[in-house]
Amino acid sequence: MTLDQGLVRQLTRRLLGVVPTLLLLITVVFFLVRVAPGGPFDTEKALPPEIQANLEAKYHLDEPLLQQYFRYLGQILVLDFGPSFQYKDWTVNELIAQGFPVSLTIGGVAMLLGFVFGVGIGVGAALRQNSAADFTTMGFAMLGVSIPNFVVAPVLILLFAVYAGWLPAGGWDWSWRSAVLPVVTLALPVIAYIARLMRGSMIEVLHSNFIRTARAKGLPERQVILRHALKPALLPVISYMGPATAALITGSVVVERIFSIPGLGSYFVQGALNRDYTLVMGVVLFYGVLIIALNVVVDLLYSILNPKIAYEEL
Repeated sequence: MTLDQGLVRQLTRRLLGVVPTLLLLITVVFFLVRVAPGGPFDTEKALPPEIQANLEAKYHLDEPLLQQYFRYLGQILVLDFGPSFQYKDWTVNELIAQGFPVSLTIGGVAMLLGFVFGVGIGVGAALRQNSAADFTTMGFAMLGVSIPNFVVAPVLILLFAVYAGWLPAGGWDWSWRSAVLPVVTLALPVIAYIARLMRGSMIEVLHSNFIRTARAKGLPERQVILRHALKPALLPVISYMGPATAALITGSVVVERIFSIPGLGSYFVQGALNRDYTLVMGVVLFYGVLIIALNVVVDLLYSILNPKIAYEEL
């Protein structure tokens, strides 16, 4: 079987597995959000019974639970996530369309920076294994992995917004100045994690037989690293980047809240707090599709980095 045939076969398998995976995700989340105490129209002051009944009838919450479930499945088939219970005159599709570009910009740029700097730092540390530079960079990498975003973000705000006055402390206006601090906050732990992954993988590859053979042939060290060692060493990094990118794009909840950014994570948190069933369902389903899509992209990148991978056996 050729590489192209194996790739098509693996891609077909993945696509066939998408439907049951998403169905399971929808089912679990649908019933979990309704098991949680409270409802979307619960307020500090109880609504009159007739108003409560009218609201439940409007959004079909007065129907049996199974009937609501199959009604929602029918909406999903036409890509309709339904109206938001809390954001009046807004549908979940519109909220996702409004919040996703912001989260995509911040998370995408953060992942790009994390990949470029993380790979560079990891390769440099591997080439200087057990040196002072190696210990120093990996020490900072461990620090970057250990310190959470909600600690890094206020420190950056204090240094660059409050004391220096160079950047805004929060808000979003699609300017590079408003993006710097949240992007750096998200990118720092990614840089640290990728650097550690890349260092370990590169060290293992550099001790492989094919690298010894390449060096024995008299190839320049730069060519050995770039043409022979880099691609296989990137495989663990690529595996990490699939779900990590999805997490950055849709799961940067803390960072978006700290910097007052109207992204997808903020909508998800607000929807969960308000028991906005359709909003929570829509964001979770969107997140699941994004993870699946990125994992398929990871599989495709594997074939580019290592054509010897037998996709038909995966």
